[in-house]
Amino acid sequence: MRNIQMMEGNVVAPEGMRVAIAASRFNEVITGKLLDGAVDGLVRHGAAEDHITAVWVPGAFELPVIAMKLAQSGRFDAVICVGAVIRGQTSHYDYVCNEASKGIAQVALTTGIPALFGVVTAENIEQAIARAGCKVGNKGFDCALSAIEMVNLLRQIG
Repeated sequence: MRNIQMMEGNVVAPEGMRVAIAASRFNEVITGKLLDGAVDGLVRHGAAEDHITAVWVPGAFELPVIAMKLAQSGRFDAVICVGAVIRGQTSHYDYVCNEASKGIAQVALTTGIPALFGVVTAENIEQAIARAGCKVGNKGFDCALSAIEMVNLLRQIG
């Protein structure tokens, strides 16, 4: 291997790390589990519970505007967005998924604050339930670990 400097984050929450979690109320049966998973992931990896703030929004389409406000507030080191969009019989699914993902990505790029995409996009309710902790892990928990890693990495870079 070449003699290069390597940087990577770890998944131990740095002291004082503050995280906001924006959660979509639509499909709350799923998003509640994603929110719980995110909080569990943060706390298990060293984040202080009183440094976690949860904010409910009506649906996944509304996540980007709240994520932007949270990131711009200067109060948080990362913003985790959780939601569930389940395909129906119209093109509404495509619009919501596309705008939520683009909007959340734009938050991170605009503010420099990690904005994690924990929106489950599923063909049916069974797939959504599986991704909310029943069969294939919990997307909220996964985003919590990514948030911790990104905060650590950004702190290393300075």
